[in-house]
Amino acid sequence: MTTTVPVAPAKASRREWIGLAVIALPCLLYSMDLTVLNLAVPALSAALQPSAAQLLWIVDIYGFMVAGALITMGTLGDRIGRRRLLLIGAAAFGIASVLAAFSTSAEMLIATRALLGLAGATLAPSTLSLIRNMFHDPGERTLAIGIWVSSYSVGAAIGPLVGGVLLEYFWWGSVFLVGVPVMVLLLMVGPVLLPEFRDPQAGRLDLSSAALSLAAVLTTIYGLKQTAEHGPGWAPGLCLLAGAGLGLMFLRRQRRLADPLIDLALFRRPAFSALLTTYTLGCFTMFGAYLFIAQHLQLVLGLSPLAAGLWTVPWALAFVVGSMLTPLLVRCWRPADVVAAGLAVTAGGFVLMAQVRAEDGPQWVIGASVILSLGLAPVFTLATDLIVGSAPPERAGAAAAISETSAEFGGALGIAVFGSIGAAVYRTVMTDGMPAGVTPEAMNAARSTLGAASAAAAALPADVGAALLAATREAFVDGLRLTAWIAAAIMGATALLAMTILRRSSPGDSRAGTASALQAAATEAPAARLRCSRAAHRASCAAHRSASRPTAERRNRHKG
Repeated sequence: MTTTVPVAPAKASRREWIGLAVIALPCLLYSMDLTVLNLAVPALSAALQPSAAQLLWIVDIYGFMVAGALITMGTLGDRIGRRRLLLIGAAAFGIASVLAAFSTSAEMLIATRALLGLAGATLAPSTLSLIRNMFHDPGERTLAIGIWVSSYSVGAAIGPLVGGVLLEYFWWGSVFLVGVPVMVLLLMVGPVLLPEFRDPQAGRLDLSSAALSLAAVLTTIYGLKQTAEHGPGWAPGLCLLAGAGLGLMFLRRQRRLADPLIDLALFRRPAFSALLTTYTLGCFTMFGAYLFIAQHLQLVLGLSPLAAGLWTVPWALAFVVGSMLTPLLVRCWRPADVVAAGLAVTAGGFVLMAQVRAEDGPQWVIGASVILSLGLAPVFTLATDLIVGSAPPERAGAAAAISETSAEFGGALGIAVFGSIGAAVYRTVMTDGMPAGVTPEAMNAARSTLGAASAAAAALPADVGAALLAATREAFVDGLRLTAWIAAAIMGATALLAMTILRRSSPGDSRAGTASALQAAATEAPAARLRCSRAAHRASCAAHRSASRPTAERRNRHKG
């Protein structure tokens, strides 16, 4: 009987790390494009004269198309090649950016933003699945995914800053041209630095499934967004029902296909479903929180958009720090414990945010947001690592697309739910606590939104307007505090979920030191690594790694 000796995964070379830097840049631009347009809205409105409905579509169509096309693009990359799809998407993104910058009408800008969304949908699943192929060592893969996750938070943070600087010196279209040099660089060095990978036994892409997934996601997110902006109504309700019906049709079709768009067997794995739920709920609370933070900085504290953007930089940096610390944490703690601890820290950040008062400066709410970022960064990094690692290598693109689609759904749902709760609290408080001397017209405006109240207060006598603003700001902060308490409860419950289900259902050795090692134990049977001691983790980790080898050899000998 022969004995199989475990072979350590190959370490990444300089080429892989440079390739990671290359694919992190388009991810940064992808998220930056979600925020960079906000500051350009006044200038492009003056230039193109869009209607109110057209302006909404200019702002929203990019995110809608990204969310709707993720599943299709992830599966398409598995079939035609992930590097090929990434390069096609980069070329389309660059061309669409130029067309958007020089748009001559609102209709043209809507169409080019939609094309940008389709191109952007190729970036996340392609780059994430390529990381799985480029980094075979579990620790290196976790670090690479941490860098990948950080690129999105950095892009979202610097979007308003870059937009503010460009609009200070150039025309509104310049905000779209930032990504063109990056995409050109990707097209030049991508074929050299990035490996190609595709499923050699992939079947045909089912166009009906692709259309159903796009329609289901678009109608659902549109309904959620309309609910967040205008409150519950029959039109958003019909959109949500239509999205649910199309989603059920999509799932039924996947069960019948020999080559489905997504592998539904993944959802039968408890660890996969638990991690996907954790990731979705994390995005749910994060997007809902930052909806209030942005409004609090500008409408309650009166900061300019650029100043508010500068105050959001600390939470983005905290997210980067948390992502980079994740590989160190999972060397000595179980991934399930790290996820649960991160969720508990996030709950603590929401409890701190629930103490914010209208008269407090930005330091309090920004401090709370930094704690949220430090808590959620390892959660997102490990959840992404485990979700993608749970799929076979040839289906990593589809798993990455499922992960990112759940994030889009979670974010849209968080904005809708928390926005509706905050709006309900605001209307209730303003109905009961309207200051004396406010005209009926100003009352109606003040009960709708804080922004409308600020405009109405400017037309009132100074003392009455000041009293109205104080009341509206206090009402808004009441809504913020209630949603923060709700988010804290959700994160606390999710931490318990991670402690129970993930510990019980994690594949492989439950004491594995990294997220990737857990999944590799299920698919490649590498040597298990014992959990290191918290008191003297460096020496203990080395001893336990050495002691774990006989256990792995006995397993392999048994298999042999």
